[in-house]
Amino acid sequence: MNPVSPTGVAVLIAGINSALLAVLAAVWLDNYREFGSTLLLGLVGFSAVLLVENLVSIAFFFSSMRTLYAMDPLVGRVVLGMSLLELLAVSLLSYATLK
Repeated sequence: MNPVSPTGVAVLIAGINSALLAVLAAVWLDNYREFGSTLLLGLVGFSAVLLVENLVSIAFFFSSMRTLYAMDPLVGRVVLGMSLLELLAVSLLSYATLK
């Protein structure tokens, strides 16, 4: 996989998203243990589901789905765009949470 291709950049962004989500999950879990709020438990679940989604997408980038992205350049650009939108959302959540 070409690291400068849209798919290669999408893999990098999925890795960044995964790291941010792991930090968010840790902060929210710590806050849940301290306060016991069901809202925080929901946020932990939210971050866990998105973290699993990102890790599965990274696995697919390196397995059978790689050929799908290589066959149609538009697919790689769409996946990159969606990854960028998720990065924006997770970055905003990280900023607000860690502030």
